[in-house]
Amino acid sequence: MSAPPNSPTLVIQTAFLGDVILSTALLAALAEQHGPVDVVTTPLAAPLLETHPAVRQVFAYDKRRADRGWQGLKTLANRLREQQYGRAYLPHRSLRTAALALLARIPSRIGYAGSWSFLYTEARTKPRTGHETDRLLALANEASGVYRPQLRPTPEDERVAAGLIDGDFVALAPGSIWGSKRWPYYAELAAQLPANTAVVVVGGVDDKGLGEDIVQAVRPSGRPAVNACGTLTLRQSAALIGRAALLVTNDSAPLHLATAMGTPVVALFGPTVTEFGFGPLRAGDVALGVDELRCRPCSPHGPPQCPLGHHRCMRDLTVAAVRAAIEELGALRPRH
Repeated sequence: MSAPPNSPTLVIQTAFLGDVILSTALLAALAEQHGPVDVVTTPLAAPLLETHPAVRQVFAYDKRRADRGWQGLKTLANRLREQQYGRAYLPHRSLRTAALALLARIPSRIGYAGSWSFLYTEARTKPRTGHETDRLLALANEASGVYRPQLRPTPEDERVAAGLIDGDFVALAPGSIWGSKRWPYYAELAAQLPANTAVVVVGGVDDKGLGEDIVQAVRPSGRPAVNACGTLTLRQSAALIGRAALLVTNDSAPLHLATAMGTPVVALFGPTVTEFGFGPLRAGDVALGVDELRCRPCSPHGPPQCPLGHHRCMRDLTVAAVRAAIEELGALRPRH
């Protein structure tokens, strides 16, 4: 069934935060084709999309808590049905996503071929290789490289970020919800950064302890160091990362925030690999990993702990190697 002319477009993307950030390229492509789109996403990601120029309105869907189960799905579907969408794009391959679009009675439902594609009206092939951003663009029949992830913090977000620290600084993101993705040497790296290099640690509330360890490691040098973990909203964190000279991060959401804000990145990969499609995207950015280990990658996301107990994929990635990557990137050279 084809979509009625001039009917609004919906995108349902309730996957991990990084997936939502990378999906902003798809939102821009679809807005170019159909006008600004509406989005169903998680409560965590919703504020990031509310200020995006390709987005008309955002529906926060708390699928694991307040809106969990059949009743929550049905309630949201009824709200969506009132909008009379002509088409829905479904980048997240899940039964919940497919059922939501079907229950909302959206006549044209476009998703990737797979387990639940019998609930779609059109199933498109998702490329097996390439960056996830470009694979997502295939859902809109767009060529790779045309659109890139983008976030738009507000002026107030920028003001809060600017108030944390003066001048140039390096941002460090030591956390991850997956324990095996955490590189253990951020404090040592911070202590060894070049003279006059200020440091800001970014992350969530659970990363406060890691942030404090890093600040304590920098303190003897007299260089400025700020632990911003758990003190900022996601949009404010994006604004802060956007101000950084570079970001050093694990394979986690801050990597994608930096991509969307155009910040140079040194990304550290342990149990996962860039071939999964979630590495740095900006030309010149660096991804590091211990390539000779036969046990990596060990899972699509990275387990809570190393299955073999040695965690060599991160422990063998040295501070010297990361410092060399930072120098290669050239982001800390004096600006003229």
